[in-house]
Amino acid sequence: MNILATLATHIEMTDAIRNYVQEKLMSLEKFCERYQPCEISSEVGKTSEHHQKGKIFRAEFMITIPGTTLRAEAIEEDLYAAIDIAKDELKRQLIEHKERLDDKHKENQG
Repeated sequence: MNILATLATHIEMTDAIRNYVQEKLMSLEKFCERYQPCEISSEVGKTSEHHQKGKIFRAEFMITIPGTTLRAEAIEEDLYAAIDIAKDELKRQLIEHKERLDDKHKENQG
């Protein structure tokens, strides 16, 4: 699995944020073992420079695997919560994609 980029929008990309994003994305590596190449890009930050409270933090992850691109986005009041939710959504999509491929493979053999 290759993390291509981690971009920050309307916030400073601190080491803590970068490390948190990379740690969360690396937890998806076991779901990417059967896909090569497996490339992920991420963007985190505020939805705009003007809002100061409410659901203003956004995390977006895009993973490219052979045959498809999966995308997950979350907007929350807390940046780390947005990262967690987007990661969980991407995990769900990876599992769903794997199950579809397995079902298709079983149909072709039967």
